[in-house]
Amino acid sequence: MLGHEFAGTVHAAGPEVQFAIGTRVFASDVVAYGRCETCPLGRHYQCPVATLFGSDDLVGGPLPGGQAEFVRVPFADVVLAATPDDVTDEQALFVGDVLATGLAAVHGTEVTPGDLVAVVGGGPLGLLAGLCAVTAGTGRVVVADPTPARRDRAVDLGFIAVTPDQLDEAVREGGARGADAVIEAVGSDAALACAVRAAAPHATVCAVGAHHSTAMPFPAGLAFARELTVRFAVGDPIRMREPVLALIRSGRLDPSRIVTHRLPLAAATSTYQLSDRQEAIKVVLHADDLVLAT
Repeated sequence: MLGHEFAGTVHAAGPEVQFAIGTRVFASDVVAYGRCETCPLGRHYQCPVATLFGSDDLVGGPLPGGQAEFVRVPFADVVLAATPDDVTDEQALFVGDVLATGLAAVHGTEVTPGDLVAVVGGGPLGLLAGLCAVTAGTGRVVVADPTPARRDRAVDLGFIAVTPDQLDEAVREGGARGADAVIEAVGSDAALACAVRAAAPHATVCAVGAHHSTAMPFPAGLAFARELTVRFAVGDPIRMREPVLALIRSGRLDPSRIVTHRLPLAAATSTYQLSDRQEAIKVVLHADDLVLAT
């Protein structure tokens, strides 16, 4: 999704929008009406009219993303939130998707202090999920990723970093029975199978990678034998705003730590080339009064 995370300043607003011109705001990547049966329950992704910024047909109809000088925000009274004075625009844009999803993964696996947490996928989502796990009290996070640069960044953040083939051994070192909580942050069949294999008996696996497979060869026998809980979570950034902002404002988590490149909006094309060459983990684009992520 191109431009699904952005923060900026209100330049114009309709009569039902509560934000004054000049207010610093950030957006949820999920666009929802806010007044249906599911939205008041905090299930905005299940809203009958839900869409996603920068998506064509993944959810709902097509909606342009935020990689532009100006962005129109539907249902702005629900989708936008004011950026607190002690939160930077760059920190705020992560609340709109990837950090909220990372926290949802930690909640989904019910991480408790002392748990061994395995994260499959060392991209922005996986790294932020690992940082969220640390705020839940664990000091042991193992991140599995095939890319050396991502493993290096995981180590810089204080995690143990391994390749996916090494994950099983890493979470069972010293007689451990596997990971107490496993977060799958890739969205592929292979990643979810890797997550199940890493799980200890009675562990919970939470998949927050965007899955589209219709015929996954799921290791059901292994999951049954270990009595695993396997669940999926999208991570509702509208519902999760306040707890995510609280982590940032308290100083317990700074999502900007995963940013590897900061570039002007005019260089947007080159950011995707950096990603294709696996030279970037998270790129932030800056324009006048607007901050965007790729």
